[in-house]
Amino acid sequence: MAGCRSGAVAAGCACMHAFTTTAPKLHTLSSQGRKGKKKMAPPTRIPTEEDFAGIDGLVVKLAYPSPRESTTALLLLFHGLGDWEEPFAGFARGLALPGVLGIAVRGTSPLPPALLGLSEDDAAATGEGTRHFYWGDDITLAADGSGDLDPDPGFAKAQRLVLDRLVHDVLVRRCGWALSDMLLFGFGEGASLALGLASRVRLPSSPRVSEVLEETAEAEPSREEQTAFKGVVSIGGPLPPSMVPTLEARAKARTPVLVCYGSRSELVDDDAVDLLRREFADVKAVVWTRPDDGMPRSRDEVLPLMQFFAERLNSGWP
Repeated sequence: MAGCRSGAVAAGCACMHAFTTTAPKLHTLSSQGRKGKKKMAPPTRIPTEEDFAGIDGLVVKLAYPSPRESTTALLLLFHGLGDWEEPFAGFARGLALPGVLGIAVRGTSPLPPALLGLSEDDAAATGEGTRHFYWGDDITLAADGSGDLDPDPGFAKAQRLVLDRLVHDVLVRRCGWALSDMLLFGFGEGASLALGLASRVRLPSSPRVSEVLEETAEAEPSREEQTAFKGVVSIGGPLPPSMVPTLEARAKARTPVLVCYGSRSELVDDDAVDLLRREFADVKAVVWTRPDDGMPRSRDEVLPLMQFFAERLNSGWP
């Protein structure tokens, strides 16, 4: 666990350096992709910190574009196991995606101090316990007897807080955004959550979506447009089977997916990519030459993300 935690924190630092140095190229690519397109009118209202204050059990950090009034899309960021939201808010600022508001979300539960090698008193005294969180419903070992953590511990709590409360209650209902205005980005366990959320919203019969559409029929996009995000990026995270709908006749999810992973990834293999392609209509898989699943470090690793973001920001509905 200690290695997993320190690796996640180090990955946050590495991604900050990589994206800060390449952000101008990404800005240029995105800006060029938007030329010749009709500019999208700003949604009803740009979210503020106060909008999220009423969500008990969830903390976010916002990274606004400049100027703030230029916001036309949202990027929700989910950190990996043992990390927190601050490095990913900085990552969003480093990206400097034109017109994109970054919303970095903190994991729904703190890691127990014992897993950090600390006593509860030490964790409280050093503040270490306030910077290490996870998304799963529990921390359990995989059933294969390997001693590794279960990559699918269930995400019911995170789905309720993020999808029901943050996305539908705050961003859609209160602020007037559509799912197709929102990009998702996740690393490790946060990437699995992001993919799972994109999988779950495909269901047109979702009570929360139906309720929003009925109450704001004139302001909101059609039901079809409400069943897909603008796009989702996974760095080293597989789709958790627990977040795949159980309906046999389910349609493929329409959210475009980019998954990037190391050549010897511990969690993303051919089977994981095959599952993504069975459940999503549009999947791009990029295998890095280096073995691990850390955040992008080189131009070759960053370029697929740059292209994906530019394509999605230049698009209309998914």
